[in-house]
Amino acid sequence: MIWITGDVDGKLYKEPFSKGILSRSLNVADIGFERAYEMASEIEADLIKDDINEISSVDLAQVVFNYLKNVDPSIAKKYKNWRSLRSSKKPLIILIGGASGVGTSSMAFELANRLRLKNLISTDMIREVMRKIVSKELSPVIHKSSFDAYESIRTPSIRIDSVIEGFISHVDVVNVGIEAIIERSAKEGISTIIEGVHIVPGFIRKDLMENNNIIIFTLTVDDEESHKQRFYSRCRQPWVKRSLEKYMENFGTIRKTQKFLVEQAKIHDSRIINNVDINETIDIMVNDILEEFGGEDNVEQES
Repeated sequence: MIWITGDVDGKLYKEPFSKGILSRSLNVADIGFERAYEMASEIEADLIKDDINEISSVDLAQVVFNYLKNVDPSIAKKYKNWRSLRSSKKPLIILIGGASGVGTSSMAFELANRLRLKNLISTDMIREVMRKIVSKELSPVIHKSSFDAYESIRTPSIRIDSVIEGFISHVDVVNVGIEAIIERSAKEGISTIIEGVHIVPGFIRKDLMENNNIIIFTLTVDDEESHKQRFYSRCRQPWVKRSLEKYMENFGTIRKTQKFLVEQAKIHDSRIINNVDINETIDIMVNDILEEFGGEDNVEQES
């Protein structure tokens, strides 16, 4: 038995070495669980060969890093950046936006699994809470969907397209809840993924974006027919209550909101990803996160 030692807030702990836990950390470099487990097994065998039955988490991190450097320097770099990110005093806050049907929920779930993050929040859930707080009479747009909120605008649009004006009004209300969650996550040091159509570059307070480890992605489905097919697939699921007919009736406005989201992302220089392949999208997001926030000089980590 090999024991891993370390301390949390000055309190010492000891836990058994786990190939499963280590392999999940290695898989952040997208080498596949099977290969990651093989590597973890080889690292364990090397420790046993060297007659090591107790090692600190810091020393283990260095052992893993040195092993990976000999296997593939690019994997070693990703592992180092990942562990540096995990040991950061600031929480990681990931925002994933995109029009209805582009896959923000699916991508957020997959990304949470890859990065081993437990807190995943949908802006649709925030909207539902806001609906309980804000009456329909006070804010009719919040009681509509993002793509048909324009139907509740009390005064006609003067300066911009009514669909976009309705969408902006809808997002503005939900954004209060989004900013509250970001503030809470930053205060409590809790890494969080927030996903949904209400994540719009440029709408979140600048001070929140600048003072935290926040990264924002905008997902799209560039091909119209592919975008339509996403709704057919979604509505086949028995738990989906909204009808396909409603999505198809509003498909033009959904595409219009996507165009607006892309324009905002370009203005604010945030990453735009055409979400065609799930694995490719996740790889892009993980690489961006590690490059943006992974340190170059810190390999302290949990095992």
